[in-house]
Amino acid sequence: MPLTPAITDWPAQPLRDRVVIVTGGAQGVGRGIAQAVLGAGGSVMIADLDADAGRACLKEWALPERAAFQRADVASERSVQALVKATLKRYGRIDGLVNNAGIASAHGTPLAEMTFAEWERRLSSLHGAFLCSRHALPALRAQAADKTGGSIINIASTRAWQSEPDSEAYAAAKGGLVAFTHALAISSGPEVRVNSISPGWITTDAWQAPARRRAPKLSRRDHAQHAVGRVGQPEDIGALAVFLLSDLSGFITGQDHIVDGGMSRTMIYAE
Repeated sequence: MPLTPAITDWPAQPLRDRVVIVTGGAQGVGRGIAQAVLGAGGSVMIADLDADAGRACLKEWALPERAAFQRADVASERSVQALVKATLKRYGRIDGLVNNAGIASAHGTPLAEMTFAEWERRLSSLHGAFLCSRHALPALRAQAADKTGGSIINIASTRAWQSEPDSEAYAAAKGGLVAFTHALAISSGPEVRVNSISPGWITTDAWQAPARRRAPKLSRRDHAQHAVGRVGQPEDIGALAVFLLSDLSGFITGQDHIVDGGMSRTMIYAE
């Protein structure tokens, strides 16, 4: 038989029959990822502290067989355990976990004035990734016989690599997620792949709960700071998340993927 590489068809819905947990999934980037999972044929359990936003998602999506919501605090181990249990009860399996929940604002109290309690609270995205990964891993490993097995995505930030003043806690959390990603990838492979996504400027005004939803106000200068000519959208992160959750990325693990429209590659000089 000749060793001729064949042309392989790409799946139209790469997440068909897959179940994905998305924390912080009721609004912002998390909602963008959740909707991308649904569009790719998967089922999703969104976890969020905002119950109104979660219920709004289910009403607007109108996909009761493939979408569910669980109110959860990812910084609480008991709450995370309940989330994993509820997902398994509803769907019977977990194929993917997206650790997205955390404090959205990068700016905090100046370090000299910051209390240890605030420091710990601002590291909630890192704590949540640990707790959710720890409790979801057994179910994710159970899918090892299904091609590439389970997949975890940690949502970090370009602020893991560059900073503004008074953002130490946020940078520490996001930098920690990048390091946590490659460490967990080595520990959990080959059954489970682990990657991170570092978004840049993503406008989420239109992706909030209905009462807070509004059209984004962006200037030409805002868009011009990006090599692609525009500010990012949650769909941009969702598209990469689908790829990393699917078998299409079966040879990728332990990597951080920067999605910022080229902004962090642009050299800026003060005139």
